[in-house]
Amino acid sequence: MDADQEGLFSTREEEITLMLTRAGVRQNHARVLVFLFGRSDQTSRDIERGTLLRQPEVSIAINYLIGQGWAKVASLITENKGRPVKLYQLAASIDTILDDIKKEKEEEYTSRIDLIENVRKLVHESGY
Repeated sequence: MDADQEGLFSTREEEITLMLTRAGVRQNHARVLVFLFGRSDQTSRDIERGTLLRQPEVSIAINYLIGQGWAKVASLITENKGRPVKLYQLAASIDTILDDIKKEKEEEYTSRIDLIENVRKLVHESGY
């Protein structure tokens, strides 16, 4: 993303976000993930501005990404008083993240197919 286009994803970034969303990734998670793909050491405020999400939405998405092991946080100690600044970046490679998403979706698919087959079995056992 160009620095002068703050808050605007490139066409490619929007396309990737849409594809991840269609694959079952929550939209805010996908936006933050795509934002971090090519960037490191981003503050929460940077992510808010770059994704056009509100602070609570960014916080929820970042916590999810950290929980998945896809992002990590570091504190930047400043000379100013107050809270240290938290910096976020990816903790796993893009391929690892996409493999994790693929595996999760394959497991969801398999689980749903198994449920359908169990319904079929119960229906036939019940004499329908």
